[in-house]
Amino acid sequence: MNDLQTLRAALTPDEPSQDVIDHSRHRLQNRIHGGRAPRRRTGWLITGVSLTAAAAAVAIAVMPAAPVDGPPVRTVSGQEILLAAATAAERSPEGSGTYWHVKVTEADDADASSGYEYWIKPDGRLWMRGAKTGGKVAPMKTQSAIPFSLVAVDLTLEQLRALPTDPDALKAWIADAVERSDARTSAGELTASDREQAVFQSLISLVSTLPATPEVRATAFRAIAAYPGVQSLGTVPGGQGLLLPEGERLVVDPATGRVNGTSVYITMDGAVYRATNPGGARIDAEWTDTLPA
Repeated sequence: MNDLQTLRAALTPDEPSQDVIDHSRHRLQNRIHGGRAPRRRTGWLITGVSLTAAAAAVAIAVMPAAPVDGPPVRTVSGQEILLAAATAAERSPEGSGTYWHVKVTEADDADASSGYEYWIKPDGRLWMRGAKTGGKVAPMKTQSAIPFSLVAVDLTLEQLRALPTDPDALKAWIADAVERSDARTSAGELTASDREQAVFQSLISLVSTLPATPEVRATAFRAIAAYPGVQSLGTVPGGQGLLLPEGERLVVDPATGRVNGTSVYITMDGAVYRATNPGGARIDAEWTDTLPA
């Protein structure tokens, strides 16, 4: 059983066995025909509902309710949700398009002018829309032809697609790139703790706002799942809520492998930005061939 099947089994109530359904179907047939065979075929339909479904409904109705003191409902862990998302991400098709489009919305009303939105081409050309552009799409000047960023690490699309697909190797690659970067904080050079946090936030970026390959996104999900202290917050709008180390939060749809919300995201120039909305920010990221007028 893979991660998606395990998660589905935990979240889906048990169904009646086939023996129960078959027995209920036989009883239902006898009731319908008064114990006699039908004189002609009319199709096994009962007011638009198939007999199998009706029998299943009867079986459910006659099954005794589970005792109050029965076994507790299994709780799905945060690690299982992330691993299921990794499996889904790995199976998803790799998108393509002219522009990589990212929209981050903190306001509840999804007003374009209240969020952060950009379209970027692999050659580094960039368009933005947000409060600073008056809600209009505007071309922006960039200082580099390297369009994508982890925390303090710039990458081309080819480099992004070539990242390691082993969790430990991916973390090591990011850690080495951060250490070799010239990134600094207001207090000076990055400390060991700063570099570790940069690695973790870069993993979040890989699953939320960067056009990584399905394999790399799956690897990043598995790397995040290996951190201690990952907790499930249960079902929330957009998927399953997760509490991560350092108090970060994600909203993950484990069926699709998409991150639909986050408390922290990396801007296009590699800066770390924390959502001011207590509920975090909604994330929409995908390839597109359309640049809004």
